[in-house]
Amino acid sequence: MASALAAKMGFNSLIRKQAKYFKVKICTMESDMEFKCEMKWKGKDLFDLVCRTLGLRETWFFGLQYNIKDTEAWLKMERKVLDHEVSKEEPITFHFLAKFYPENAEEELVQDITQRLFFLQVKKKILEEEIHCPPEASVLLASYAVHAKYGDYDPEVHKPGFLAEEELLPNRVINLYQMTAEMWEERITACYAEHRGRTKDEAEMEYLKIAQDLDMYGVNYFSIRNKKGTDLLLGVDALGLHIYEPENKLTPKCSFPWNEIRNISYSDKEFTIKPLDKKTNVFKFNSSRLRVNKLILQLCIGNHDLFIRRRRVDSLEVQQMKSQAREERARKQVERQRLQREKQLREEAERARDELERRLIQLQDEAHMANEALLRSEQTADLLAEKAQIAEEEAKLLAQKAAEAETEMQRIKVTAMRGQEERRIMEQKMLEAEMLALKMAEESERRAKEAEQLKQDLQEARNSERRAKNKLLEITSKAIYTSPGLPSDSVPQELNFSRENLSFDFKDTDMKRLSMEIEKEKVEYMEKSKHLQEQLNELKTEIESLKLKERETPLDIIHNQNTEQGTSKQSNFKKLTLQSTKPRGAFFEEL
Repeated sequence: MASALAAKMGFNSLIRKQAKYFKVKICTMESDMEFKCEMKWKGKDLFDLVCRTLGLRETWFFGLQYNIKDTEAWLKMERKVLDHEVSKEEPITFHFLAKFYPENAEEELVQDITQRLFFLQVKKKILEEEIHCPPEASVLLASYAVHAKYGDYDPEVHKPGFLAEEELLPNRVINLYQMTAEMWEERITACYAEHRGRTKDEAEMEYLKIAQDLDMYGVNYFSIRNKKGTDLLLGVDALGLHIYEPENKLTPKCSFPWNEIRNISYSDKEFTIKPLDKKTNVFKFNSSRLRVNKLILQLCIGNHDLFIRRRRVDSLEVQQMKSQAREERARKQVERQRLQREKQLREEAERARDELERRLIQLQDEAHMANEALLRSEQTADLLAEKAQIAEEEAKLLAQKAAEAETEMQRIKVTAMRGQEERRIMEQKMLEAEMLALKMAEESERRAKEAEQLKQDLQEARNSERRAKNKLLEITSKAIYTSPGLPSDSVPQELNFSRENLSFDFKDTDMKRLSMEIEKEKVEYMEKSKHLQEQLNELKTEIESLKLKERETPLDIIHNQNTEQGTSKQSNFKKLTLQSTKPRGAFFEEL
């Protein structure tokens, strides 16, 4: 079987020698690409092809990484691609990653693509817990990651549950608190809503500005031993070399800034650091493998070169890139202001339209109510007129009956003389007739008064009808003519707004004003940093009561101790570098 495998490998090698091209697969943080490369291509040829494809000009931060067994290695620019210990199977896979990190992302990263690749790589390292991040900072970083993906917060679009499928927090942070996914989303969304007005690029930069202050940001760790055989960790980053205890990757025991190191070299597994002061002892340590020493040396040389480069005047290429970036930012700022003005005018127009529609509906309701009141008044007037007519007829009928009673009484008086008995009977009938006549007279008078009262009620109803008609005419006139302060052409149902007043000329005064605003933003940087710290403390206070102390990792405990002591990445580095070289070297040997 071994002979068959050897024969197969030999056959593949023979085919590769006879071929003119070989295939490679490049994996970036956003996508994968495949290229056909010539057999003679060096690492630089492939790297330049990838950078041109991505449109990347800040090439000094990046490299092509591949795996050798369980060790990571970087493609060397001056060697042929096939001369590296890469896989024999095609396509050969390389990962396009950031090899060196900036000291200050906001000042050093110029291109949007550079910023985007750094953002995605740092975010991945934080989520995979390769970079330790405290819980409160994790929530804030998650809110900026959401903003970088979705843009401005909109409560109508970003409703509860829209982050259910997103991976935003390290598992360590989630397990550390008695909080549901909905509770985490609520806190992340609350922070996300505060970022309104920023662009996606600005959210990515804010993410990097917070992440670069984390203790493990940009540090490559390697297991080493000093002369006494003590196991230690060597950290290589943009500022220098750091020595850590194996269980504490946050706080270095001693540091060697790049400006204090004269030379770095290795022989087999022994690594040598020569300080700038020749009178100082040379520092030596051992690593596990020769390949690791080669990787350490590559990272040291690259970080040292960038350290020196940052402290010199920018090259013409970098100056040109920064100038173009400033012009692009100014153009985007003007465009954002224009869009903001258009949005504001559109919102004002919509508010005016809504107000007109609301006023129109109100006038329609008032007109409807006035019509109903007028109808009721007309019905009441008709009813009262009918009652008054009936009362008059009843009064006439009663008067007629009273006259008839009076006639009957006179006739009874004439016939009363016929006899005593008849007289008595007649007197009784006369008395009854008088009482009936009196009653009829009283009823007639009462009916007359009632008729008079009905006439007065009819007159009042007609007056009410007249007032209702006047009110209706007044409301109708309001609906027809425009209200004060509004243009006459804004009343119709379809509102047309001219956008001619949105056009403007981009003049030098705009650029000067933008420059002044940029300077003002720099002056306000310290205030924003203070606000950021207050925001982190507030988040920490909100979730502290739900924390499970027994689930804290050793790095969590160390981070809390550093926070209580007021120790940060920058303050610790300054404190260590202020020490003299000899005590620091002696301390390293005593570890």
